Amino acid sequence: MKGRLYSFLAVVTIIFFAFLAGFALLHPALPPTHDGEYHVIRFYEFDKTLRGGDWYPRWAPDLNYGYGVPLFNYVYPMPNYVAFVLHLFGISFIDAFKLNMFFATIIGSAFFYLWAKQFWGKMGGVVSSVFYTFSPYHFVEIYIRGSIGEVWALAFFPAFLWSITRYIQNKLKIFFILSSLFLSLIIFSHNILALMFFPFALTYIGFLIYQSKYKKHLILNTLYIILLGLGLSSIFWLPAILESNLVKGLEIFDVARHFPDLYELLIPSWGSGFSGGDSQDHLSFQVGLANLLAFFLSFVALLFCFRKNKKFFAVIVFFQAWFVIIFLLMLKISYPIWKSVPLINYFQFPWRILSLEILIVSFLSGSMVFVMKNYFLNKIKAVVVISAACLISLSFMLGIGYARPAHYLYRDDNYYVTRSNFIDGTNSPGDVFNTIWFNQNLRKQNKKIIIDKGNLDSSVIKPTSHTYFVSNALTSKVTVNIAYFPNWTVFIDGKKITTRQDADGLISFFAPRGRHLIEVKFKDTTIRVLANFIFLASLFSIIFYSIKRYNFD
Repeated sequence: MKGRLYSFLAVVTIIFFAFLAGFALLHPALPPTHDGEYHVIRFYEFDKTLRGGDWYPRWAPDLNYGYGVPLFNYVYPMPNYVAFVLHLFGISFIDAFKLNMFFATIIGSAFFYLWAKQFWGKMGGVVSSVFYTFSPYHFVEIYIRGSIGEVWALAFFPAFLWSITRYIQNKLKIFFILSSLFLSLIIFSHNILALMFFPFALTYIGFLIYQSKYKKHLILNTLYIILLGLGLSSIFWLPAILESNLVKGLEIFDVARHFPDLYELLIPSWGSGFSGGDSQDHLSFQVGLANLLAFFLSFVALLFCFRKNKKFFAVIVFFQAWFVIIFLLMLKISYPIWKSVPLINYFQFPWRILSLEILIVSFLSGSMVFVMKNYFLNKIKAVVVISAACLISLSFMLGIGYARPAHYLYRDDNYYVTRSNFIDGTNSPGDVFNTIWFNQNLRKQNKKIIIDKGNLDSSVIKPTSHTYFVSNALTSKVTVNIAYFPNWTVFIDGKKITTRQDADGLISFFAPRGRHLIEVKFKDTTIRVLANFIFLASLFSIIFYSIKRYNFD
């Protein structure tokens, strides 16, 4: 009973602090962030396409002056599905944006506690969780950048680390399944952060397996976990990678312009500007004073574990090493690495690795509580509790000031979906994701279809399916005002015909004389069909594995 009471109090504590961290998101208005207004439009377009019958939307029909853009073929879907579910219950897209990040904050705090508790015990887990939640960069993601996908990734990082740790420790099938699911959710949440997290996760798994007696079996099964996670998320990442050559603007950022200076990582600052600009009001790149203190205190823990517990000594060294590696990668001295290591430049901004840095240093913060409880204070519980409370209070006091926006925007969804400056572009800076054929000088047209020698009798327009009844006096050239993209398919009287992209990158074809039914449908390419198949095969494998009796030899 006492153990259950302690667990209950620990959970209540972390949820309480997570609630405080996200409380400003419950304000009825929208906090101004870098990406927030983009996401309101994305939610609207995703919801519209999903309701139109596409269970996995890839096309945003109203963007790009109404010509459409394959936005969702390349953008992480997790926040959009959450917003769709929330909107089903009458919640506005603006509130769905805020609730996405609020729920992610709660979930991340809870899973960080579960993960850190496996190493540092309940009190150490609480300390680590609060340090993570109140890390300044966590608040940068929420209240300055509004990077909803990255906030979800920060929630699922500890979820995966907890489940894979539990699987390696006890080999239970539930944690095999959860590990695959959480890995896929990280990818669905934010592809760039997933790529960033992957090397750390692999070394973490290797480290735990090295400490285990069942190395061969665990290596094989963790490989299955990774493959299943990749398979479950393949519906997103496979077309996004293999069809990236079909859109404009995915060029890599110049990482040389986005290295923070050393003092920016160490000295507290706060601003709402952007990285790489001339403004003095740019982003805060600080690791956080509480986090830096936790890193240095972990050396005290290291000293005592060296004498008493070699296993936890190795754990602390592993995380300290990763902290140093990431810290150096954020400095300009690491630029040769960014130029030479494959894929690393896809991170775009070196300071983005703060997402991983705060994970590592927050985990280390619980080590001091573990040492005090087990070695340093001879299990004097009152002193240990007070020490843990002091660490939590330090993190809270140094971080709570960042947990609020400077002001709010009192707008509704209609403000965004009816204004040309929000809906006419491609919903990304520089009109990223436009098709390579499209003429970006085109402006909105009222007609969806143009028939040079005929008339439009009637039409039914859905997000990815257009139906027209036309009457042609002669064979007519027909132009559909949709940006050409592979597998927009045209049927005349039920028969598929050959189409082409015209000089402006629109769908064009010829229709014979007479009255005809013309259907224009967005179909999956071979790559998308393959991705769908791998996703379904992985999903059924998970279901089959859940049902099948599993024995560990």
